[in-house]
Amino acid sequence: MTRCSPRTVLHRAAGSLAAAGLLAAASLAGAAAPAQAVDTPVFTFGGPAETALHPYPESGKPKSSRVGITLDNPSEDEENGGFDGDFTLTFDLSGVAGVADVKIDGEASPDCEITGTKAVCEDWGIRPGSQSAADFVVTAADGSENGDTGTITVTGRADGATFTPFTTRLTVGGPDLVMERLPFRTELTPGEKQQAPITFANRGTRDAHGVLLTLRYSRGLDIPQRYSNCEYSVDDPDLPDFGWTTALCSVEGAFEAGATYTLATPLTLEATERAYYDTFLYGIHENSAAQRTALRAGAPSERGSGGVLKAVPAKKGAAARSTDLTPGDNQQEADFRTENTADFVAYGDDVAGPEGSTVKADIGFRNEGPAWIGHIRSGEDVATVDFTVPQGASVTSKPERCRAVTADGKYREDQKSPAPRYFCNTSMTVRDGAGLDLPFELRVDKAMVGASGAVTVRGTFLKNPKLPFDPEPANNTAYLILNGEGDGSDSGGATEGGDGGSGEPSTPPTSAPDPEESPSGTSGSSSSGGSSAGTAGGSGGGLASTGSVALIASGTAAAALAAGLVLFTAARRRAARHS
Repeated sequence: MTRCSPRTVLHRAAGSLAAAGLLAAASLAGAAAPAQAVDTPVFTFGGPAETALHPYPESGKPKSSRVGITLDNPSEDEENGGFDGDFTLTFDLSGVAGVADVKIDGEASPDCEITGTKAVCEDWGIRPGSQSAADFVVTAADGSENGDTGTITVTGRADGATFTPFTTRLTVGGPDLVMERLPFRTELTPGEKQQAPITFANRGTRDAHGVLLTLRYSRGLDIPQRYSNCEYSVDDPDLPDFGWTTALCSVEGAFEAGATYTLATPLTLEATERAYYDTFLYGIHENSAAQRTALRAGAPSERGSGGVLKAVPAKKGAAARSTDLTPGDNQQEADFRTENTADFVAYGDDVAGPEGSTVKADIGFRNEGPAWIGHIRSGEDVATVDFTVPQGASVTSKPERCRAVTADGKYREDQKSPAPRYFCNTSMTVRDGAGLDLPFELRVDKAMVGASGAVTVRGTFLKNPKLPFDPEPANNTAYLILNGEGDGSDSGGATEGGDGGSGEPSTPPTSAPDPEESPSGTSGSSSSGGSSAGTAGGSGGGLASTGSVALIASGTAAAALAAGLVLFTAARRRAARHS
């Protein structure tokens, strides 16, 4: 059997062209290039270990469930790790005969077809990573009974590849654990606590033997109790995530079909001193090794040392529901807004170098708290660092997250050559005590004394730069000073890449006289296409560079001053490191 969808036609056309190219290359290479052995790729299937089916109804149509099977190519090489060839997947449905009726989701699986007790899918090409292999719509078979069960086995075949077989089970009926929504107060203040009397019901057709309570809360929330039948894990603090804490609690007992349960002692949910926007997820699942492994997600965990968390029959039953047997109502969520602030403090740097040299500068900002800021729902970036390049310099290397813009903050097509200004967005989270460190490299195009560029942390919209959570906007701007006079301490309180945190904005040097009226008659603007014009226009943009940019008139004086600045700055930094 061969089905030919538009996608298959395109795949095979591409395969034929690729094969022709390979043959041509081989003929040109001749016998000079010996054949090399290639390891046979091994592909694996994935999917649910077991799926519960709604019992066949006495009247009306049976309710359906979905079973999605995935195919995984373990290669991480996007360029060379794909499999370029035809392959066939076979699903043996004989094990669920009389238990379930199986149909193919035609839109999700266009190259699949069922014949008798087999489903066959044909396709071309397997890219690195996980991808959908087939999606099935399954219902309990007419005449099946509660508890009937069977399996579907998946195998694959392709020249030059191996597939690891996979089996998934379908069972008629089962527990249906439903988590009830709690009426939380969602507008909070730091330190505020409230009870969380977790309540759930079994609306299925069979008892659940043990349940797994899942509690997951973001960085600004806490549940102080640490139960001995719960294991706790916290996101790696070095990862740009929300700082989730996850508790998996194995609660023993037989939870009867049709009954409602609540915790013997309500949990306590607390908004901590670092709360701002936060989320609490609470779910209930049947306790199984597969479920625990899936919810752990490989994270290291630590068991609590307190008492045992127990669930008891609720005094008042939950609202009646029809049998559901779907996981969609196993979990509830609550979002909280805590009245709190976060002080974002910019830091700059002071660097020096002779004309033609390249200098390294570290700029950025720190969140001095107390709150962490995370856009959990929208996924939007929290803030932008707006950097104006000092006059007389051009950027030769920038962080990947930074994009070049024009002097007034507008879009710039060219992202490779030096620009007068850069916007660097954060991720969707900025933790308390963390921030954004941005290493730049700049070429000194002209030897100028005290050129400076503003480093401003602001909102992500140029026309609306205010950070609504920040009570101290004055310290949102610091300066990168190039070949500054004195000790350069006015760069935002940061040295050697700075941690920031001075709490005070840096003060730019005094503006230079108009070059048109200068006795030397020389202009202060740089001839380099990538150097800044010295001001940052545009409504609501970052503060402009207003520093002194007096050109050194004499070539001899320029060299002497530049050399002196380098020695002076290096000596001061060595002293700072050893102080």
